[in-house]
Amino acid sequence: MKKPELSDDALYQKLAAPVPLTRPVVTAEPSIRIRDLKKNDLFLIFASDGLWEHLSDEAAVDIGIAKRLVQAVVAEAAKKREMRYDDIKHVEKGIRQLVHDDITVIVINLNHGGNGDGEEGEGSKFEGGNVDCTNAPTDIFSLHAA
Repeated sequence: MKKPELSDDALYQKLAAPVPLTRPVVTAEPSIRIRDLKKNDLFLIFASDGLWEHLSDEAAVDIGIAKRLVQAVVAEAAKKREMRYDDIKHVEKGIRQLVHDDITVIVINLNHGGNGDGEEGEGSKFEGGNVDCTNAPTDIFSLHAA
């Protein structure tokens, strides 16, 4: 668990006054939001708090590509930790969570089938519900492995 008070670490439980949990910490109940898509919407970004802790909505939209979003978050996390981007890429997996939160990003490009001016063309994928999906690899640092 990310929060120390929810940790099952024996040392923490021994030294700190444990907080009695009165309800489940994790739930399988989804959080659902409904948005009406407009013809000029280009993509949807689904991301964990690891992304939104470092990037504003506007910055994420300006980037718009999953791999680049993850790279931007890692660069921002490096800056906040006063580390170089190249150094943060080599942090071992076991201690990486101390440097930055888990980052999950899925960008769904909405192919409206038009000519880019918001007008739908023939064979539009927008009306049929099909979309192209791009997501970042599970371990973004494996992209840089020699």
